[in-house]
Amino acid sequence: METDHVQRTIDLARQNVLEGGRPFATVIVKDGEIIAERANEVAQSHDPTAHAEVLAIRDACTRLGTEHLTGATVYVLAQPCPMCLGALYYCSPEEVVFVTTRDAYEPHYVDDRRYFELSTFYEEFAKPWQERRLPMRHEPREGSVDVYRLWQDRNGGDRRVPGAPVADNGR
Repeated sequence: METDHVQRTIDLARQNVLEGGRPFATVIVKDGEIIAERANEVAQSHDPTAHAEVLAIRDACTRLGTEHLTGATVYVLAQPCPMCLGALYYCSPEEVVFVTTRDAYEPHYVDDRRYFELSTFYEEFAKPWQERRLPMRHEPREGSVDVYRLWQDRNGGDRRVPGAPVADNGR
């Protein structure tokens, strides 16, 4: 019997809420097998990065021995937040399936923060760093770029991460 990965994602999130957590979960599947599944643990751990997607990506990559999830499908309860979306882009899964939209869950759950609201985040993020609400400053330091030169030298002169999936612009 084939596993219903969407239902498994919903069930994980529901259980997390019943245990005092937040309503988010992620299931990662590769070759028909669940390789990682996690619920959001921000409330339990007091770690603002302990989102279900991030935790599941960490588990899946550790299990597979790679930082890439090529060939995997990632199921998430809701559209990924900006942090999770970034993590998903970095690990390069085959596909991300989200079960509900922000518009659908917003009457029941809001997670806006000091410097951005989810509804305006992408506009905020698109601004030059000097214009963002999050106070930032650039403090150039001699030798900082040398760390990247060292990395490039230690990687045979290649600037790219070895084995990283390359962009498929033909989609």
